[in-house]
Amino acid sequence: MRADYETLAKTILALTEGEDDQVALMATVTCELHHSDDRFDWTGFYRVVAPELLKIGPYQGGHGCLQIPFSRGVCGAAARTGEVQLVADVDAFPGHIACASSTRSEVVLPVWDKAGDLIAVLDIDSDQPDAFTQDDADQLAAILAQVFSA
Repeated sequence: MRADYETLAKTILALTEGEDDQVALMATVTCELHHSDDRFDWTGFYRVVAPELLKIGPYQGGHGCLQIPFSRGVCGAAARTGEVQLVADVDAFPGHIACASSTRSEVVLPVWDKAGDLIAVLDIDSDQPDAFTQDDADQLAAILAQVFSA
């Protein structure tokens, strides 16, 4: 099953309307995303908790890395550059951090709050190679903007 992003966006909006607690929002978004698509093997947020440091937030799937510096891995690259990281083959990504040996590809998106500050990254891993498209990244970015920066 593939995510029906239009329905997913409406569901997430309905579930999160009026909520302003970032962790509650992250938990709800993670749950809805994770169960919407068979490609999503690990789905979660890494929160900005200090300068240049991400710590694990709400997630679904196996264990994640507890902390990731901005200088390392795909999540760090998304946080450092503020740009979506669409990685077809994690083994070909310089400095990839293997939190799970089953991960073959991933998409990581920066998450901005209403003030335009980076508060987290959304990390979605797949056990399938080349699992994500630019359309996935664009649709996920729209959902994040609707929840966290609208």
